[in-house]
Amino acid sequence: MQNITMNDKALIEALLFVSTKPLSIKTICKISGLKEDDVRKLIKELMLEYEKDEHGIMIIESPEGYEIVLKPEYRTKAKYVAPFSDLSEGMKRTLAIVAIKQPIKQSVIVRYQGNKAYDYIKALEKKGLIKTEKFGRTKIVSLTENFERYFGKSVEEIKKELEKTISL
Repeated sequence: MQNITMNDKALIEALLFVSTKPLSIKTICKISGLKEDDVRKLIKELMLEYEKDEHGIMIIESPEGYEIVLKPEYRTKAKYVAPFSDLSEGMKRTLAIVAIKQPIKQSVIVRYQGNKAYDYIKALEKKGLIKTEKFGRTKIVSLTENFERYFGKSVEEIKKELEKTISL
């Protein structure tokens, strides 16, 4: 059995920090050379450390894997530096449409956004911010609980802000 070291934990932290997308356990194992159980244990330790008030970041698990994100209470101020830099403008528009109109047919989103909407929906679903359900020849799109966690506000708060700036 391989011994876990502080350097292993630091390596996992560094990988999550520099990655522009969530990392799966398998990817972390492949890069670090650690076993899956050890990686899971170290990620849980890091998650517990980041829960403390002195940290402005946290590790979340999404369907794509693990990633380091800002804690919701710091997003308002930090948005001036890098507002949702991991979301493209098209993805943000798609999220806005879903937030205001949910549940909404995918075909309606495509009407607003064009064919690129299929890619945006797929990417947002992969990030765990929306979910889709088969509905005839289209899909019904709605927000997930991760949406509120990601933005640090309730859907209703976000919806009110969006309705001020977007008329659909």
